[in-house]
Amino acid sequence: MTGGELTLGAVLVRLEEREREIVTQVKEARGQIAQLDELGRAAEEIRITRKTLLELPDPAPPAPKLPDHPAYQQIMAVFAAADSPLRARQVCEAMDTEIAPNNVNNTRLKLKRLTERGILVETEQGLFAQLRP
Repeated sequence: MTGGELTLGAVLVRLEEREREIVTQVKEARGQIAQLDELGRAAEEIRITRKTLLELPDPAPPAPKLPDHPAYQQIMAVFAAADSPLRARQVCEAMDTEIAPNNVNNTRLKLKRLTERGILVETEQGLFAQLRP
């Protein structure tokens, strides 16, 4: 055998080294495939979550809160019994409140507050009605 020729033992050693390299590359490739599979699953879960969230109905706005003062309770009782819009003076009469300018003005202010909160509606200047669903 000359110096340029490979012995059977040398060829076997080189084949073994090459086999180890290939096995290492295969393991790395399998690891990358597993990572790709995991990324694919994560992307699918995100897509499903986004789709589910987009299909949810919009949350209903919170119901307007009536102020705690008993006068507001009385005003709302008047509107619950009324079948048409009322003016501040008519509300005072229905609550058996003295028809004095101060009382009418205070009632009008309360009606305006209830309108601002979305509980009543002012159908025209000074004329108030309860919102009906």
